[in-house]
Amino acid sequence: MKTAKEMFNFCKKNKFGKGNTESWTLKHFTVIENQLSSGEDVLLCFVGLHNFVSMTKHDNNFAYAITNKRIIMAQKKVVGEVVQTVLLDNINDITYKKGLAFGVITIDSMKEKFNVALENTNSSKLYNLIQELISRLKSSGSTSSSNDYGKLEELKRLKDKGIITQREFDLKKKQILGL
Repeated sequence: MKTAKEMFNFCKKNKFGKGNTESWTLKHFTVIENQLSSGEDVLLCFVGLHNFVSMTKHDNNFAYAITNKRIIMAQKKVVGEVVQTVLLDNINDITYKKGLAFGVITIDSMKEKFNVALENTNSSKLYNLIQELISRLKSSGSTSSSNDYGKLEELKRLKDKGIITQREFDLKKKQILGL
C-alpha cells in the first residue's frame, strides 16, 4: 500500500479501527503517505487511540503503518501534524491486553512504550498479524541493521553539540536509512 486511500480501505475492510470520520482518517493516513520513502511499502495499517492510559486519557486517534522498515504513527491536527517512527530493529517487544471495551497493543521500543487502544472487535487478530509480520521481517533481514542505529545516535550527538547542522543531519540520516 502506498496511498492514504489504500490504507483507509484496508482498515475499513479488516475493521482495524476507525478515526472519527472517513475524512479525518484519510487525513491521518495522508500524513503517513507523505512520510514514505522510495522502496518503502505499507504492509499493515490500523487506527487507534495513541498513548492510551484510560477512556479519558489518551492522545486521540492516530493512524499506524508498519512498513518494511519501520512503524509510522501519525496524526493530522487542525493545525499541524504529529509523526513518530520506530525502526523495526529498535522494537523490544509487542504485547496485548484485552479489556472490557478495548484491546491495548503495547509497542515497547528502545526509547519508549506506546499503548494503542482499539475496539475489541478485531484487536487480537490485529495483534497476531503484527507479531507475525514483525517476526517475519526481522528474521528475513528486511529491517535496518543495528549498526545503522549506532550511526544515527552518533549523528544526533554531533547535531546536539552543534558540530553538524540540522540539514546535514537530515541528509546523512536519509543516506543511512536508504530513504
